[in-house]
Amino acid sequence: MISKLNRRTHMYAALFLTPWVLMYALSTIVMNHREQFKEYYGGALVQWEHEREQPYTGKFTPETNARFMGEQIMRDLQLNGNFNVNMSKNRQKLTILRTHPVTPRRITYSLAEGKLLIEKQELRIQPFLESLHRRRGFQRMVLLDNLWGAAVDAVIVAMVVWILSGLWMWWELKLTRRTGAVFLSSGLVLFTVFLFTI
Repeated sequence: MISKLNRRTHMYAALFLTPWVLMYALSTIVMNHREQFKEYYGGALVQWEHEREQPYTGKFTPETNARFMGEQIMRDLQLNGNFNVNMSKNRQKLTILRTHPVTPRRITYSLAEGKLLIEKQELRIQPFLESLHRRRGFQRMVLLDNLWGAAVDAVIVAMVVWILSGLWMWWELKLTRRTGAVFLSSGLVLFTVFLFTI
């Protein structure tokens, strides 16, 4: 009974993990071979495409916080969602990066000219996969980002269950103990060698 339950748990955990493990595997490959992708794309991984320019009449005091300015601009553009913001040292240019897996945008606000430049990131496989790999939840009060974070937590739990159920099955099958021990030991040795030598 316990063995059957364990096998089912292992199988269902693997099925749940399939898209997530595939995404993290592919994104790790493109991160590991970033230089080759740079060559393929002609030297730059990210390419920004001009989308539009428009005047912006928002008024901010010289002391206004950059994050607050970014939130106001994003609301006015109806581009609500998670973003990062950076103010130039001379406080003449505000750059907002709207994080999005498919269509990230860069909004540059020139305070002196009162103008917004909106650019869209060209969809390329390397930046797309890397953004998914690095995406984090629970950073801002954005529902979808928090749901992503909760899903990643569920994936972590499923991975631990998957590993433990796999170890249980390996130990139960006496014929596989010796071969399984070789694979387990080789994985541990390789990980330890890299841990202490890199």
